Order: sequence, then C-alpha cells, then structure tokens
Amino acid sequence: MRIRRRDTAAVASLGGTVVALLWLFGELAFVQAFVAIATIAALSVIYYLTVSTSLNPASLIPEETVVEDDPAPAPVQAESSLTAHALLSSLPVPVLLIANSGKVEDANPAAREFLGLGNEAGHLSSVLRQPQVLEAVSQALRGEAVDPVEYSNMAPVESHVRAFIAPLGGAGGAGAERRAMLVLTDETSIKRADRMRADFLANASHELRTPLASLAGFIETLMGHAKDDPEARDRFLAIMFDQTERMQRLINDLLSLSRVEMDEHVPPVTTIDPHVIVEDVVSFLRPQINKKGIGVKQELNGEALAIGDRDQITEVVQNLVENAIKYAGADACICVSVSGPVGRDEAERPALILGDTASRLTLAAPAQEVDAEYVTIRVQDTGKGIERRDLPRLSERFFRVDGQKSGPKEGTGLGLAIVKHIVNRHRGGFTVESAPGIGSVFSIFLPASPHVSDEADVQAD
Repeated sequence: MRIRRRDTAAVASLGGTVVALLWLFGELAFVQAFVAIATIAALSVIYYLTVSTSLNPASLIPEETVVEDDPAPAPVQAESSLTAHALLSSLPVPVLLIANSGKVEDANPAAREFLGLGNEAGHLSSVLRQPQVLEAVSQALRGEAVDPVEYSNMAPVESHVRAFIAPLGGAGGAGAERRAMLVLTDETSIKRADRMRADFLANASHELRTPLASLAGFIETLMGHAKDDPEARDRFLAIMFDQTERMQRLINDLLSLSRVEMDEHVPPVTTIDPHVIVEDVVSFLRPQINKKGIGVKQELNGEALAIGDRDQITEVVQNLVENAIKYAGADACICVSVSGPVGRDEAERPALILGDTASRLTLAAPAQEVDAEYVTIRVQDTGKGIERRDLPRLSERFFRVDGQKSGPKEGTGLGLAIVKHIVNRHRGGFTVESAPGIGSVFSIFLPASPHVSDEADVQAD
C-alpha cells in the first residue's frame, strides 16, 4: 500500500507540475489550470482507493508488516506505469520523458506529431538538434534546476519554441536513475503577433507623424511672414484641411479595423441582399464617380441572398469601389456585379476574366465545407493593374502600391486589410485578379442564404 501511495503521489505530482508550468507560461487560463489540477488530484485519489487488490496480494497484509525495501510487485508497477502514460498522453502540449542515458523514454501524441517521431524515438539528440536544449536536459539529468530555453527555426518554415525542462527522481527509490521531463510550447503565433504589433505601431506612428509635421510647418509659416498674405494663407489653409482629413480617415480606419478584429470570431447569422447594398454604395459614391468622369456598370444577376452583416458588407463594397475609382484612368469604366449562388470552386477559381496574362491570388479562403454555396460580389476596373509581385501584400496593413503613396487624397493603406478581416468573419473568400495595363478584379464571396428574396427576413437598413 505504501508503494501504491508513492506511485499515486508521483503521478499526481507529475501532472500537477505540467499543468502548473502551462499556467505560468500562458498556455492555460487560471480557471482551466485549477480545474485540471483538481481533476488530476481526484483521479489520483480514485486510483489509490480503487486499484484492484487482487493484483497485489501484499496489499492485504497490514502496512506495518510490509518490508520497506521490498520491490513493488510487477502488476502494481505495470498499473502505475499505465496510469502515468495515460496522463501523459492526455496532455495537449508536447511532453517527453528523457531517461538518464538521454534516450526518449516516452512521448505523448502531441510531441510525436510536433517532432515527427516514429515508434522508436531513440536518443533525444537525434530528434531535436538544438544544443541549448540538449545541454539543459543534461543539467536536469544531473538534478540541477534549469531555466526555460527558447529556440527558433527559419526553415523550412518559421517556428519559435520555448522548452521547459524539469528534473525527475527515479521511480524505484533513492538508487534509481534520474529522468527529465521536457515540455515544448509553440510560440510562433505569439512571436508573429508581437512583430505585427510592433510593425503596426511603427507604421501608424509614421502615418500620423507626417501630416502632423506638415500642419506644424504651415502653422509656423502662417504665424510668421505669411500672416499678412491672404493668397498664401488661403492656400496653406486648404492644404492643412486636406491633412486633417487624411488623419481623420486614418483614425476612422484604425477604429474600424479594431472593431472588425474584435468580432471576427463571431460569424453573422443575418440574411442580407447584396443587390441592394451594391445599388446603395454606387449611389453614395456617384459624386466621386461623376467628378472623375468614369463610367459605372452594374450587373445584378439573380435574386440570391447571402448571410452577412449589412453594415460590414457595405463597408467592403465601398472600399473596393473607392479603390477602383482611385486607380481608374481617364475614360475608364468600373463594373460592379452580383452573381450566384455557386459552389466553392467556381466562386474561388472562375475562368480568368482579364485573359491568360492575368495573375490571380486568394487573399482569404472560405472556411465553409466544400459543398457550400456562395454569392459573389465583384468589382472590376480598367485601370493600370497591379504587378504580380504586389498581389500577396495587398491585404497587409498600410501597404500601398505605387501610384497611391502620395498626394492629399491617397488611401490609408488599411482598406483591403479591413476587407480581409470582414470576409474572414463572414467565413467567406476574397480574391484578386490583375493584369498590368488592363485592370484589376476584386471578388468577395459570402455564404449563400437558404432563403429566397421574397420570403427572407432581410436585415433592415
């Protein structure tokens, strides 16, 4: 019974240590960690109280008559080993048990998948070629406390991993060999998010600093030699007004992007009519269209409805049409169309609209099942087109292709990033097709609604 008590305590300690490490380093929330530790403790007590005494006849002997140094009966050792292995296998993060020789004694399924291990893992150095991790494991096998170790791989794909190593005493008493527990946490997404956040702050600061510096310069000029020059004053005030509008557009886009990201995990459930949205957007932008002197054609085919958020899809269509207006040259034409429903393949990869010389890229892939149907909203322009090398970066924050990086009416570089996040929230898709000298086609496709147009409870304005 004393042996069983020892094994139970060892298993509970191992599980509790792993869960505590995961909580300390952000892999589990506090409540999740507390529940996990409580569950491990409960299972350990159940194991201690209910393990079959028939497997261990010695357990019927009073505790005081059991010789302290007698080895545990084989069935009890096997039962304890199976319990520890089951606990290890249930953990969601990669965990390995390393023998004193450096051989991988056990690895849970998460570790085998993460490291690509086979049935026979062999020595740790053959599966994890990270000198700093191997040295830390060696220290743990000597019984030393070890700090977490971070390592990175840049090929074949970028990855960032943090390794936690803890020394473990042998299971057979003071003379048993030591082991080490190695826990790996993939921090690639965290590192990327940190880098993106740093880039975002740097770009946002730059975008705001430029118009602010311009405003400060003009204010200083107006307070100086230009204060008595009405013509210069009016010209400078007009420029200052443009710069304040630029900052206002940037702040509005930043707020819009923040709202979209906050709701991205909650897909909309409302039925909307894309035809009405397109008509409303074109009517709203008609003054810009007429001022630019370009033509607009609407092809509103069918009566298909979609599942979506009316305000967000209106913002998407407005962003795409405004981009088309900016890029359109003299006597250009913009075509805005609605079609569908069609299957995923036809929505994502239709025949090239701009010819064989065009390039096409999927900026956001749909998250629905393969046999789902989609309604497509497409905006085509006859502008100068986009170079193939620029297509992958179109949805990056603050990215603007050549020709839209200067001037008082240039974009903020956030429009297509907002479009991508909205489409992701709708579990839809976003593609671009472009050919330099011919034009571009931006397409979004949204999950089709099962309703028909005259029966649906369409989202109100």
